[in-house]
Amino acid sequence: MDIVSLARFQFAMTTVFHFFFVPFSIGTVFVVAVMETVYYRTKNPSYKKMTKFWGNIFMLSFAVGVVTGLIQEFQFGMNWSDYSRFMGDIFGAPLAFEALLSFFIESTFIGLWVFTWDRVKKGLHLFFIWMIVFGTVTSALWILTANSFMQHPVGFTIRNGRAEMVNFGALLSNPQLLFELSHVLMGALLTGATIITGLTAFQLLKKRSLSDENKKIYHKTMRIGLWLILIFSLGSITAGDMQMQYLIKEQPMKFAATEAVYKTTKSPAPWTVVGIANPKTHQVNGKVEIPVMLSVLSYHKASGSVTGMEEVNAQLEKKYGTHIDGQKMNYYVPVNTLFWSFRVMCGFAALLTLVSIVGLVMTRRGKETLYNHRWMLWIMAILTFSPFLANTAGWFITEFGRAPWTVYGLFTIKQSVSPNVSVASLLTSNIIYFVLFTSLAIVLIALIVRFLRNDPVEWDAAQADKKATDPFAKGAF
Repeated sequence: MDIVSLARFQFAMTTVFHFFFVPFSIGTVFVVAVMETVYYRTKNPSYKKMTKFWGNIFMLSFAVGVVTGLIQEFQFGMNWSDYSRFMGDIFGAPLAFEALLSFFIESTFIGLWVFTWDRVKKGLHLFFIWMIVFGTVTSALWILTANSFMQHPVGFTIRNGRAEMVNFGALLSNPQLLFELSHVLMGALLTGATIITGLTAFQLLKKRSLSDENKKIYHKTMRIGLWLILIFSLGSITAGDMQMQYLIKEQPMKFAATEAVYKTTKSPAPWTVVGIANPKTHQVNGKVEIPVMLSVLSYHKASGSVTGMEEVNAQLEKKYGTHIDGQKMNYYVPVNTLFWSFRVMCGFAALLTLVSIVGLVMTRRGKETLYNHRWMLWIMAILTFSPFLANTAGWFITEFGRAPWTVYGLFTIKQSVSPNVSVASLLTSNIIYFVLFTSLAIVLIALIVRFLRNDPVEWDAAQADKKATDPFAKGAF
């Protein structure tokens, strides 16, 4: 075990775990906001009960997401201090906006939203939830602004061995940010819709007896969720396609790896559906190909070749050199990781599109609810977990595909690691973080399962029965 590998493993572990909850909270609060909007428009109390019920799931995800995000940021000083010195002038500005603006908006309006039910006008209360949505979206914007710079540096100058910002507007107009933000947000909104729809399916599966009102609420929840799944799965596919068009020109090595193309293809190019790449021989074993399809997917026409990794590697060696800081450079990326991650991500998006269409047909007006179609409920329940796999696969493509750089073309992974950390300290912190994250996951799952023992009608009635207590009254403690 070496320092670079342990530091990379720790960053991957914390990032993957944190990103379980970022799209979870962004997506679920959006779905809850849609529910409250429907309540505001229809004045139907069922939608109010639905909104308050699923709002608790958002609150749980948000709380854990904050904790895991703090731990992730600590690593920049712990394991990646040389990276922090190189990138600090640029990375600091978006992170400051995220903390001082977006997180402030989120935390303020969450408090207002939770504690002002029936105390302010419905329109004002609706404004609170949409401000939370605004806060979560802008939070993603600032983080992805920093990440997009790492993928495609703009608006900077190198001074005293550091990247210094000269144009903040260039960071916000970075074309990488446009494609990355749209793709991440579509994936996050799809995540929230899928989770709430899937948990609704679990509720219907485990409840042997439900009141008619609860059935109606779950049915309405299912319909909202399925419509949003359909919209955002198609949006994710569209945004992903646009991002891949961009990568063909800007990061051809990453694109070629997602399709396991070592040698530049002929025109039109065949698409490898499945296969196992051999990084040593540059062969793809057991592959199944569809003629012409790669050209169609890449250029939206039945012609065009795709530049292979061997040719791209030669171009990168010519541009950046075969050695950097005395280290022999290898510009190839983990091919099998990117190849299969791309198929996992796209496969789940396509599957969710199909399931949403079938579910909407089965629950359309005049049809019975899914309560009597347990096979479909099981499919939707199992797919609750699919966005976590798809989002993780997407970030594998984004981050592994940038190797060997932390800042593309400017700063390598080996240059970024803290010079004074030891294998022992990294191994210890890895174990501590793993135990901590596992414990957080267990607690979160337990809290969600415990909360879902309730149903919207009974839970709302129980909350109404609780007497409002003044925390400053003499008998409050």
